[in-house]
Order: sequence, then C-alpha cells, then structure tokens
Amino acid sequence: MFRLAVLACTALAANGKLAPTPKASSLAPRKATAVTGGAAVAAPPTETLKLLFGAGGIYAAFLYYGSLQEDVFRYVSADGGKFKEVWFLQVLEALCNVAVGFGGLVATSGTKGLPQKLFALSGASQVLAKYCTNAALANGVSFPVATLAKSGKMVPVMAGSLLLGGATYSLRQYAQVAMIVAGTAVVSLSKKKGAGAASSALGFAFIASSLVFDGVTGGIQKRVKTATAARGIKPKPYDYMFWTNAYMLATAAAFALTRGEVSRGLAFCLENPEIWAKILRFGACSAIGQSFIFFTIAHFDPLVCTTVTTTRKIFSVLLSIVLKGHSLNLQGWSGVCLASAGILAEAMNKKH
Repeated sequence: MFRLAVLACTALAANGKLAPTPKASSLAPRKATAVTGGAAVAAPPTETLKLLFGAGGIYAAFLYYGSLQEDVFRYVSADGGKFKEVWFLQVLEALCNVAVGFGGLVATSGTKGLPQKLFALSGASQVLAKYCTNAALANGVSFPVATLAKSGKMVPVMAGSLLLGGATYSLRQYAQVAMIVAGTAVVSLSKKKGAGAASSALGFAFIASSLVFDGVTGGIQKRVKTATAARGIKPKPYDYMFWTNAYMLATAAAFALTRGEVSRGLAFCLENPEIWAKILRFGACSAIGQSFIFFTIAHFDPLVCTTVTTTRKIFSVLLSIVLKGHSLNLQGWSGVCLASAGILAEAMNKKH
C-alpha cells in the first residue's frame, strides 16, 4: 500500500496544474538515459526524485506520529484522568520543531529579507489548525473520523489559495475533492462500533474550525511564495520550518500560559511517565516530518504537499482501524473507499 501511495504521489511532479511549471529554455538539459539490455531508459527527472524524497519522509514520520497522537488522547491514568492540556502539547511539539529548524537554518545559512509578517500569520493559523484537531480528539471525536475529516483540508486550501493566492483549479480537481468530502460524510454518518465511536458536537466544531484555519494557511503560504519571488529571493526548506514554527511556538505559549495549561500539563505528565514518553516521541516525529513537509512546500505548490499529507492520512486511518480496535460497518468502509478514490484520483491526475 505504501508503494502504491508513493507512486501515486510521484505523478504529481508531472502535473502541470499542481506543480510549478519549469521555465522554457533552449539551454535546459536533456533527460539522462541509461541503457539496459540494449534499450534506452529515461532516468527519473529531478522533480520526481524531490517529490519521492519529500513524500517518503512525510509518510515514515507521520504514520508513527498519528499512532502516537491517538495514544496520547486515548490514555487513561490510574485515577481515570485523561490528557486535556492541548495548548501545552502544542508548545512541546512546536519547541521540537523550532530546535530542528534552527539546526537546519544554521547548517544551510538562513535567507535574509523574508516577509516576517506573512510567516507570523502562517505560523499562527497553522498552530490554531493543529490545536483544533487535537481539541477535537480530546472532546470525543474518534481518531479515524477526525483524520478522515482532515483529509478534506484540500477544500479550504483550494479556497484559501483562490481568495488569497490567486490560484485556479480545474473542474476535475473540484470533482475529486467532492469525492473526498462525500466519503468523509458517509464515514461520519455511519454507525461505528468499538472504542472511540462517540463523537461530540463540540469535537466536530473543532474539526470544522481546523479546516478553516488550514484554508487560511494554504492561502498565506501562496502569498509567501509570491512575496519572496517579487523580492528576488527563494526561501530554503529550513527557512520555512524555523520561522513558521517560531511563530507557532509563540502563539501556543501565549495561549498555554494564559490558560494555565503549562503547570497542569507538566503535573499530569510527571505523574504519568508513560504518556510523557509518548509526547516526547510525538514531538520528535513532528520535527522530522515537518522537515520533509517544508522541503516539499519549498519546491512545490502547497496543494501538492496537501495531497501527499492527505494520502498519508488514509493509511493512518487504516492502521488505526487495524491496530487500535476500531471497527467500521459496510457503510463506513464504503465511505473510506470513496474518499480514498478521490484522493488517489487527485494524486494520479496526469497532464493531458
């Protein structure tokens, strides 16, 4: 399944509607070829290799990240307590990302003249989206439903890119996104059995808010690329990672301190070393995975990265169902299949 998904993501590099269109040049190098058994075989293009590298890293880190995320919010202490300090979790996650991002920034020499206001807006909207997702899990939404619903983030990302980034998309892309939304709705409305079946109205409100912030983030990221191009600069992957997460950390810390979550979160974790270990691994996976996410954003349109991460979420849902004791009826599985078909169709959309 992993190989199929990566091959699906590879097709995006050839999609002129989703990936940046290379500038025409008479000096552009020809594709290298290798001779195998007398037949010339075209070597993979650079853009495809970059996408494989980014997608592979995102899959490896975030499949484990998703499993740990579910474990954190399903954890029950000896006295029946559950982890509820979501902003405290966001502080720890952002702190891990800032540490890795700073190391990468020093190693690659940071870019000067970046539009800090746009990075600040992107960081704030992104951490709000992540907070809402985790808050949904903390308020009764099961991990498979929440994760599949987040696969619909392509909708607000496209809307945000249209309104804030000036992008355009084809009718086929809109149809494929509609399949994802419809599939998610079918799963959400199906009768689910097993642990985590109940999903509160508040939890779904958090999911909807998260999708809105995803759309804002996608549009701002497009504006970042436009603004930097206008200044004649090209941010490096760790420029994106460090500055975005620095502003995410500042936003999360402000909320966590104001709400008193730092002291409560630390107390809960110190009383329950098992969840503390999970949270530390969760943060590490986030830092590694975000390294690959910002690498992908730096080289491709935000919708390309969204497609990769959305496809990964399908596999996270399947792993959760298999490994965490969830169960779906026929209607639920049909919704998963419909949403997956829409995601893979988007990923495999080839240039005509």
